[in-house]
Amino acid sequence: MIDLENISFDHCIKCTVCTAYCPVARATTDYPGPKASGPDTERLRIKNPELVDDSLALCSNCKRCEIACPSDVKIADIIQTAKNRYLKKKLNPRDFFMSRTDFAGSLATRAAPLVNRMTGLKPAKRFLDKFIGIPSQRQMPSYERGTFHHWFEDHVKNQARFSEQALYYTGCYVNYLDHELGKDMIRVANALGVGLRLTREKCCGVPLIANGFIEKAKKNARHNIKKLSAQVQGKADSVICTSSSCAYCLRWEYPNLLELDNSGYADNLTFVTAFVWPRLERLKSGALTPQNIKVAYHAPCHLERLGAAAHTIALLRAIPGVTLVLLNSECCGIAGTYGFKKEYYDISQAVGSRLFEQIGQAAPDLVVTDCETCKWQIEMSTPYKVLHPVSLLARALGK
Repeated sequence: MIDLENISFDHCIKCTVCTAYCPVARATTDYPGPKASGPDTERLRIKNPELVDDSLALCSNCKRCEIACPSDVKIADIIQTAKNRYLKKKLNPRDFFMSRTDFAGSLATRAAPLVNRMTGLKPAKRFLDKFIGIPSQRQMPSYERGTFHHWFEDHVKNQARFSEQALYYTGCYVNYLDHELGKDMIRVANALGVGLRLTREKCCGVPLIANGFIEKAKKNARHNIKKLSAQVQGKADSVICTSSSCAYCLRWEYPNLLELDNSGYADNLTFVTAFVWPRLERLKSGALTPQNIKVAYHAPCHLERLGAAAHTIALLRAIPGVTLVLLNSECCGIAGTYGFKKEYYDISQAVGSRLFEQIGQAAPDLVVTDCETCKWQIEMSTPYKVLHPVSLLARALGK
């Protein structure tokens, strides 16, 4: 872990803008805010680890404190490290299995229709609420039958015909839960003259980090670093992610939080809209069909921390017939597995309430966001369908 005695928490100027910007501190008075949980108390924790405050657990690791900080203090990293170092860990089957997305996904996709039906039944929801700690109000995501990587095996030869090659890090969401987004990614990349490759990836580690399984997160990270670096040194010119949280973790959590060297691929890693937007000029005139719809865009927290939201906005504006409404996006509240935990569910919904109101006021035909868990949260809490920007672009391209 990071040696916090040698990093820049002393650069904190105590302006409290991070606390004013913190969605959790605004939603509950039980959380004192990132300044108090981060730089302020870290000085005490270094002197005496017994001075840990259990309110640390309320931090959702949305990174908005770091977006706001004028001194570039890694506040969220300080808090996350303190959680892992000082908070007492209890054996919790829910957190264990929710963080093992590859394990859960590989099992669930073998019996996807049955799993999806069972998790939607009221008795199952009551059981999960009472005995597992997943709130009955939370809608569970639906799994696909089989994996996207297995489907892709029949399309490898077609992708090899393109002179420009990119490695597509699908993440757990596309591989187990949304094959259509993966197919849309292929359609868009091929239209731009780019062939896609896959590799034997593992979960990026976001849910493992969030649930305190740091050694397992490091194990996954070492595997991914080896595989991604080998592809970059081979034929792949870029490493593309369609998940904003995966992109942030692969780029910044590995070196900052897990202290692992990802220089073998880091400069080649890009979020999909940052990859697609500069290449749109390759499309022939009239290649995009006007959509004639009103779109409300929510920028996910980790995408904003990554600095890539501007590319998504530019891409959406380039699609003909799209009337774009930019929401005053703050955190949607779900924060990965955070909103799937009974003890945080009310906070999660309170955090997202302002966003839900904005969407209702905009009354769009469609909501667009780059994050899969933001999609789940918005679709559960509003009557609107949510698409990834790549899927909207693929729709404009036609079949």
